[in-house]
Amino acid sequence: MINATGGCEQPVRLQGERLTVDGTTGELIESYSTDDEPTGYLLTACGNRRASRCAACAEVYRDDTYHLIISGLTGGKTVPETVSTHPRAFLTLTAPSFGPVHSRKKRAGTLLPCRPRRDRPLCPHGRPEGCALRHADDDPAVGQPICPDCYDYPAAVLWNAHAPELWRQLTLTLPKVITAELGITHRALRQQARISYARVIEYQRRGLIHFHAVVRLDGTNIGAGEPPPSWANNALLERALKTAAAAVTVSVPHPDEQSPPLELRWGTQLDVQPIQVSTELDGIADKHVARYIAKYATKGAEDSGTVDRPIRFASQITELRVSEHARRMIWTCFALADIPAYRSLRLQPWAHMLGYGGHFSSKSRHYSVTLTELRRARADHAAALARQAAGRPEPNPDHLTLADWRYVGSGLLNGEHFWAEQVRNRIQTARRLRRKTEHAT
Repeated sequence: MINATGGCEQPVRLQGERLTVDGTTGELIESYSTDDEPTGYLLTACGNRRASRCAACAEVYRDDTYHLIISGLTGGKTVPETVSTHPRAFLTLTAPSFGPVHSRKKRAGTLLPCRPRRDRPLCPHGRPEGCALRHADDDPAVGQPICPDCYDYPAAVLWNAHAPELWRQLTLTLPKVITAELGITHRALRQQARISYARVIEYQRRGLIHFHAVVRLDGTNIGAGEPPPSWANNALLERALKTAAAAVTVSVPHPDEQSPPLELRWGTQLDVQPIQVSTELDGIADKHVARYIAKYATKGAEDSGTVDRPIRFASQITELRVSEHARRMIWTCFALADIPAYRSLRLQPWAHMLGYGGHFSSKSRHYSVTLTELRRARADHAAALARQAAGRPEPNPDHLTLADWRYVGSGLLNGEHFWAEQVRNRIQTARRLRRKTEHAT
C-alpha cells in the first residue's frame, strides 16, 4: 500500500469494500474488502499540492503542471502541434510598492548596497530611509520593511485579496485593447481569434504575489489546427499585454471610511517575453517556461515566512514561528476581517495566505489538457499495468463497480514512515535520472 501512494507523507486511511458485478445478470465478478488487509485499512495519497505538506504528492502535482503547460506550448495530449507556431508570450505581473523593503542586489557577481542613500534622511518614525548593507540571499532581512510602522499593511493585504480580480479584469481588458488597435469589433475578434492562457502565482519575500502566465493567440477552432489570423503576432500580443496591465484598476473601500477609495493596480515591474521553440531565437524557450511555472506550482505563502495551515484564533498569532513582517500581515487580515466592507473577502480564513484566497494555478478552457484528464490517464495506466501483472482481462463495459468507503484517519502509523521514505527516495532518484536525460537531449 505504501508503494501505491508514491511515498505520501500524509496518506488517507479508508475502510470499506468494492464490488464488481455484471450489470445484466447481477453476478458478482470481483470483490475487495479492507477486512482482508493486514492493517485493516486502505491507504490513498493525500494529493496535497504544497511541498511543505507532502513532498511526494507535490512532485506529482509539479509534473502534472509541467505537462499541462508544455502541451499548450508544443502540442500533445489532445492539443495540435501547430500551437508552437502561434504568437505566445510569457507574462510576469508584480504588486506595487507599499513601502521600501530590504532587497538583495547583485551586479557582475558582486553584492551591492541594499538602498544606498547619501543624505540618510529619516522617515516620520525616526528610522533611516536607506540601507547600506549588502544582503546575502539567505539573509532574513530580505523582503522585510525598512520601517514597519511606515509600511502600508492594510493596502498590501487588500492587494493580495483582490489580485484574482485584477487578473480577471486583465483578461477582460486584453481583447478590448486588441480590438482598439486593429479597429475591429469584439464580435469580429471572436470570429477570428481566441486568447488562451495558463498562469500560476509566486509569493515574494515581502509577502506579496507575482503572477506568471503563458498567453497565446489562437484561431477560433484550435482542435482542428486552425491557425491564428494574419494580423496576430508576438509584437501585437506584447503591446496589448502591456497596455492592458497598465489600464487595469480595482476600486476598494478604504479602511478609514473618511478616506477616498483605494485604487489597486499592477506594479510597474512588468515583463513580457516572446516564447520561442529554442533558445537560439530572441525570447525564452518553451521548455524553460514550462519548468519555471511548474516549479512555483508547489510553493505557497510559507516560502515568504508564514505558515502553511489556517490560523483559527487571533491568540495563536503571537506564538507563530514566522517573520515579524508576516506576523503584521496576519494581524492586519484579522483586523480588516471585522470591517463590513471586507467580509466577503474572508480575510481571517486566508490570513495564513496573507490575504490571498484565489487559486494557485488556473487556465482558460482551450489552453490545453486539464489536471483531471491527466490524473485520469495516470490512474487508467496504473490500472492497466496492475491488470497485466495479475493476468486479468480488460474491463467489460457491462460490469458495474459499487464501492463504500469510510474515512478513518490520516498519516502514517508505526513503521510505515520508514517504508514511505524508501519509496520517496526511489521515485526521486528515478525523476532525477529522467530529468538529467531530458536536459542532455
